[in-house]
Amino acid sequence: MHSMKMRSRHSVPLAGLLLAGLSLVAACSGAVTNQAPEGAGVTVFEGARVIVGDGSAPIENATIVVRETEIAQVGPAGQVQVPEGATRVDLSGKTVMPAILDSHVHLRSQMRETLIEDLQRRAYYGVVAAQSMGQDQGDLPYQIRTESANMPNTARFLTAGRGITAPEPGRTEVPIWVSTEAEARAAVQENAKLKVDIIKIWVDDRDNKFKKLTPELYGAVIDEAHKNGLRVTAHIFEMTDGKGVLKAGLDAFAHVPARDRDIDEEFMAMFKGRPDVILVPNLPNRGVATDLSWVSDTVPAGELQKLQAAATDNPEQQKAFGIQARNLAKLSAAGVKIAMGTDGNTPYGPHLEMADMVAAGMSPHDVIVAATQNSAEVMKLTDLGTVAAGKSADFVVLDANPLDDITNTRRINAVYMRGAAVDRAGLRAKWTIPSTQ
Repeated sequence: MHSMKMRSRHSVPLAGLLLAGLSLVAACSGAVTNQAPEGAGVTVFEGARVIVGDGSAPIENATIVVRETEIAQVGPAGQVQVPEGATRVDLSGKTVMPAILDSHVHLRSQMRETLIEDLQRRAYYGVVAAQSMGQDQGDLPYQIRTESANMPNTARFLTAGRGITAPEPGRTEVPIWVSTEAEARAAVQENAKLKVDIIKIWVDDRDNKFKKLTPELYGAVIDEAHKNGLRVTAHIFEMTDGKGVLKAGLDAFAHVPARDRDIDEEFMAMFKGRPDVILVPNLPNRGVATDLSWVSDTVPAGELQKLQAAATDNPEQQKAFGIQARNLAKLSAAGVKIAMGTDGNTPYGPHLEMADMVAAGMSPHDVIVAATQNSAEVMKLTDLGTVAAGKSADFVVLDANPLDDITNTRRINAVYMRGAAVDRAGLRAKWTIPSTQ
């Protein structure tokens, strides 16, 4: 009997300990079950050549780890740790480059529907952001600027608001016309209140039709802009005006800064003294026969036929291109920072512009840096421009290597924005299928 009591007395706490232990295990098991797997929300892109966008050598057979909307890791396969359970995408044989940024456009900003469509058409062609230069008025452009940062299938929108120019009767009246220094400063202040992304000025007599902004006026604009923490970019045509705005402290050129003649040594020396200035060339039409069949999936047949008919050899255009191409090549070789812009409203224009920049003498690699990292810098979009850890997962997957032939930027396999694939098929169907309404 004694032995039975002893067994009974010890069996009670032992059972309690076992129960407590089982409860602890169950609690721990529950915690593990509720924790998200390591690879949740992670997509891994494997096997592609990656052009980083900063001028460094491409990464062959790369692995890109994207967590939600951001690039977490990128590097050669074998040097990147892939989280267990991640979604894997095989990009063997493809080339990845950063999404393109167009720092000079003029979009249809009067109506919400047309502005969003313009931005979606850019996303289709791998353009992740577009900066509208001086033709935007009203509240809509600023609303879309805020909303576009999170819109699916839509490029981000930036705006210079209303640009500043001398009076140009008969031309567009959207820009602010100024004739005195007081008006020039007031125009900057008006834009500053709206928090524009950059100030745009025009210094051009439009083939001797109007008076240009004088040095006193553009000097006042630049000074007032800098007091308000804003940068200024200039549309100029003549080299003398390029020198003038550079002396006045201009931050960027919206075109090749001498379109009337070849740049002289004085101007080159001025540029070397201002290494912070960024040049957006916006080259003119090359004036050579061009095959546009690669845009047939977004351009109606009738419109494409007209565009193709106009894309022929033109000696006058070739002459104008020659001047600007030589100037761009000279400035690029001297180390001037080059970005990319297209002017106007051609969604696929960046691909044409990049080919023109290569034709002017820049290397494909330098042109890609201009269209990605440098354009992100001029647009102050610090989370874009390169395929690198910590950057937004915005990149283009290509079927061929643009370092071999810059026109391979047109051979788009997929576009990713903030980690999500752009619905190119859906956009294409929306633009090409006739409405039944």
